[in-house]
Amino acid sequence: MTGTTRSRFFGVYPMLLAYYRADGELDLPAIAAQADVLVRHGAHGCAVMGLGTEVNKLSGAERRQIIDGVAERLNGRLPFSVTVGENSVAGQIEFARAAQAVGADWLVLQPPSVADLPECDVLRFFGQVADAVDLPFGIQNAPQYLGIGLSNAGLRELRAQHENFRIVKIEDGPLALPPLLEETKGELDVFVGRAGLEAIEVLRAGAVGLIPGFESLDRMTEMFNCLADGRDEDAEAVYRGVEPALVFMLKSINHFVTYSREVAGRRLGHEAIHHRLGVAVTPLGIDIAQRLAHQLGPL
Repeated sequence: MTGTTRSRFFGVYPMLLAYYRADGELDLPAIAAQADVLVRHGAHGCAVMGLGTEVNKLSGAERRQIIDGVAERLNGRLPFSVTVGENSVAGQIEFARAAQAVGADWLVLQPPSVADLPECDVLRFFGQVADAVDLPFGIQNAPQYLGIGLSNAGLRELRAQHENFRIVKIEDGPLALPPLLEETKGELDVFVGRAGLEAIEVLRAGAVGLIPGFESLDRMTEMFNCLADGRDEDAEAVYRGVEPALVFMLKSINHFVTYSREVAGRRLGHEAIHHRLGVAVTPLGIDIAQRLAHQLGPL
């Protein structure tokens, strides 16, 4: 859990949320302002355009607006990771180059949203994108959520073919780490999402970093630093304080992003919180979100 990782990247990279205005359009200033919060709380990096940014609900133009605005606000203060989720090779190459042009330090490529695609075709897809970009990249290997991914053998093959493939982002628990690291010969740095659930155990199992939700970024950063300093009891105490929020939110991707925005918005002091195609926000859900935000405190 240090800067001596193969990719040079490590630590807590909170995934920025998409915020919306009352008319349903993006609230670009609110989205970009999250970068300041990451810097203030000592996050190790900034991540955007993953499932937590609701990339599947955004137009291509909106995706570009977000990375442009965040990059400008971040202004090189933290390493910047951009997820590339377009469904064609040409689309991924175009977006990856746009991300690089605004200052991305590394990319996370998502597989195309195609069911039952043979692994050789997934490898070919990633390989064509990799050949066209200069940045270090990882892939989001999350068949639980995306319905498609690579086997550990497939990851090893992709790594053998492309030197700039250095990271894999998974959405899995600690038991997935030992076989992944063994079967890829330790040549890939592993970041784990899952909103930060089981964060301490996945780090102990060999992950070099976390990509949690924005709503818990301060706690996740503090916990990571405690663990890196050998203060395990402190790390466990910090994690216990945030775990109830993670368990409540992580029911599904849409449930997570809806209630992550409810909790984070309250922690940030937003007067109104709007959603785009979110799950129903019930009175009880609002009560729980308010309570969790109060327990976690202002950001």
